[in-house]
Amino acid sequence: MKMKNKQTKQANPTPIPQSRCPGRQPAALLLALLCLTLLPLLGSCRGEQDFLPRSYTLDGQAVTGVTVDVADRTVEIVPSSDGQLRLSCHESRQEYYSVSVSDSGELTIELVRDKDWTDYIGLKAPAEYRVLRLELPDSLTAGLTVRTTNGDVSLSPLTVGGDVSLEVNGGSLYFEELRAGGGLRLTAKNGDIAGSLCGSREEFAVRCTVKKGESNLVSDTAAQGRPLEVDCNNGDVRVDFLP
Repeated sequence: MKMKNKQTKQANPTPIPQSRCPGRQPAALLLALLCLTLLPLLGSCRGEQDFLPRSYTLDGQAVTGVTVDVADRTVEIVPSSDGQLRLSCHESRQEYYSVSVSDSGELTIELVRDKDWTDYIGLKAPAEYRVLRLELPDSLTAGLTVRTTNGDVSLSPLTVGGDVSLEVNGGSLYFEELRAGGGLRLTAKNGDIAGSLCGSREEFAVRCTVKKGESNLVSDTAAQGRPLEVDCNNGDVRVDFLP
């Protein structure tokens, strides 16, 4: 009797599922490695620098004019009570001020940023560290110039013998009983211009330009007097005169 060979069917192996997105796993791995690399940098760049209070004192009689050129700072200017010029601020190793006086008595204050690119990752310094306060005497014959961004400029009652120029981008200008011996130039973008000037309206030749805002000033370029140039973009203007 012949034996029939039984043929055994071999089971097909279960197919291994393939990823529908074969390039996603390497990309995800690369992203994870990148996050691990940047995590220490992001954790150390939160805007919490070691700011320390700092003050400068100068002989007010030796200074004839002041120029302030900073960024991301609020500037507060008040009259000096004893004729001295004082600067109060906060400084760190990455952000500090350059303070110099020329032979002609012009004081220049500039913000210096000594940072690597990683220092710009994260938040800004706390608001209390981004305030520059100036005490000015009445002996400024060469004028006053202030420029800043992302902060307000405010002046308490003050007398300046020369021209006054105040400019801010991303903030407002506020002044009270400001008396200038020369012309005035007030510029604000994304902020208001509000304050009072010592002198009658007839003492000034007004040129006012306002975009996306309202103003109580009307241009009168034919008038004779000290120039008063007001330029406001995306904000309101309110300037009162105190004869």
